Amino acid sequence: MRRLISLAVAGLAIALATLVSGFSPETYKLTLALQGTGTAKWEMAAMSALGIDKKYKLVLTVNDVADSPAGQVVLQAKGADIILSDFVWVNLQRHKGNMVSMVPHSLTVGGLMVDPAAGITSIADLKGKTMAVSGSPSDKSFVILAADYAKQTGGTLTNDASIKFGAPPLVNQIFTGGQAQASLNLWNWNSRAKLAGRTQLVSVGDMLADLGVSETPPLLGWTFFEDNANAHKDAFKAFFDASFETKAALLTDDGVWDTIRGAMNVGDDDALFKQLRDDYRAGIVQHYLASNMGAAAQSFEVMAKFGGSDVVGDVTDLADGTFYKGYHK
Repeated sequence: MRRLISLAVAGLAIALATLVSGFSPETYKLTLALQGTGTAKWEMAAMSALGIDKKYKLVLTVNDVADSPAGQVVLQAKGADIILSDFVWVNLQRHKGNMVSMVPHSLTVGGLMVDPAAGITSIADLKGKTMAVSGSPSDKSFVILAADYAKQTGGTLTNDASIKFGAPPLVNQIFTGGQAQASLNLWNWNSRAKLAGRTQLVSVGDMLADLGVSETPPLLGWTFFEDNANAHKDAFKAFFDASFETKAALLTDDGVWDTIRGAMNVGDDDALFKQLRDDYRAGIVQHYLASNMGAAAQSFEVMAKFGGSDVVGDVTDLADGTFYKGYHK
């Protein structure tokens, strides 16, 4: 009997040793500050639903902020490890000595929408039309549109067309309500306009191509302080790997979208759900290498030339390290 007990105890000890040796208690804790109504929250919802965060031992705290500038303030105050911002802001910060950097998140930045009944078949046809635009005259997408208009016509868009600037929901309301023949809005609001019978004439990527930019740059990216990422390489790598794995699932698996439908605020509107899903997929970044970000440098030159200091500050070039060199995919 004593021999049987000894064998049982020995077996239990071996089993426990096996479990302990295969278990790593280490986790990676990161805090994110993301726009509460932004589409980056969809990726976070999918990551959690799929258990990808747990796979990479991530413990993520996601705090809501009102908009991108609010997130930038939180990052600078060291209230978050990661935010979502654009490479123009990151570049400006680096020129100021604030060593933030980014890894691309999305290629989707919207496009020029038109009312099919308005007879607008090219950017040049905006002359004499009323247009609704989200943001302000210094909004990056509008600067690119105005630059392409100038290239095609030699004119100034703000002089040749009646421009109504406003918040994205108001722009969509004006446009779909028939008070404007064209609009330039965020991509997720363009999805809604499509369901109202409007069509996309050209994307911002198409405009950049017409201006000589080789490919669509990743305007938006996960943004962070470079020294923080370097000091916690395993944690940041885990997050970026999890992000790209989640993107891959969102790109190919319709079932994943069913799990995050609640985060999309579409209610029972199946048509809107599918339109948002398809438009989101069109902007998914699948690979990343910092040395391949030449298109971003080209687009920055366009914005600096046509937008000036209102858009890019007092700098004219893309600073080394704007795109993080410590990670690739």
